[in-house]
Amino acid sequence: MAHAKVSSLNLQGVLAFLVYGCIILSSLVVPVSASAQQLPVLFDANERLPRPDLSTLLRLRFLTTTDFPPFNFADQTGRLAGFHVELAREICAELAIEAKCQIQAMPYGDLEKALSEGQGEAVIAGVGVTTELRRRFSFSRPFMQLPARFVRNAGVNIPGGEVAGLAGRPVGVVTGTAHEAMLKAFFPDVRATGFADRGAMLQALKEKKVDAVFADALQLSFWTAGEASGHCCTMMDGAYVSEKFLGEGLTIMLRQDDVSLTAAVDSALAAISRDGRLQEIYLRYFPNSLY
Repeated sequence: MAHAKVSSLNLQGVLAFLVYGCIILSSLVVPVSASAQQLPVLFDANERLPRPDLSTLLRLRFLTTTDFPPFNFADQTGRLAGFHVELAREICAELAIEAKCQIQAMPYGDLEKALSEGQGEAVIAGVGVTTELRRRFSFSRPFMQLPARFVRNAGVNIPGGEVAGLAGRPVGVVTGTAHEAMLKAFFPDVRATGFADRGAMLQALKEKKVDAVFADALQLSFWTAGEASGHCCTMMDGAYVSEKFLGEGLTIMLRQDDVSLTAAVDSALAAISRDGRLQEIYLRYFPNSLY
């Protein structure tokens, strides 16, 4: 699919996702109806996904990690917690197989081998979907996107305080990343200013060496709200998702021969997303909205 390039920030200001105005997906600009704290529903409300019979399923073991907060981590008591962990439990509840469900943590590098060798039935740990992985595994439908966003220094005068006002201004980005490529493709009118790492980029923003930065919304949301930022900066309206640059989003990885289980997981994710349960879990772990 060809990638759509927006020729100017003025046009981008009309087409871009402004307080959920729209999401940029590959070559499309797709409108999304949601409020500022809502998680976009990625399942069509009119689509009816099949729910296979899982009565013969012996168990459903979700494999995850403990080093990807707030998605998966060990709490103060050593108990597994996080967005992914609660989602796995909700999937089991939706499928009415709680007694058959287990969640096990292991090092990230061991997940693929463990799934292949039958040590678990599903991986829920933020594994990025690649062509090579699709040859070996099955993946659920995406249930969440991790967007990119702009953060501005609150002490810098940006016309209108909107992304369109960044035209011609220095915007920090980490060199060699997907976010740098995405910034240059969709926002060619900004002056992209490269930094070797995230720390250097954010320090430059605090010191007003750049007017704004463009990076992962998850990291930026926690940094902006935390003490490290010194409360210097604020998120700008607009969240941007591009499959070409940022991937398909968060999914669950399963073995290719588990066709029925994959379909059942998709059906459960759709139900959880549509009735607001996914939103409830999201708000518990992302009080500062990614969107």
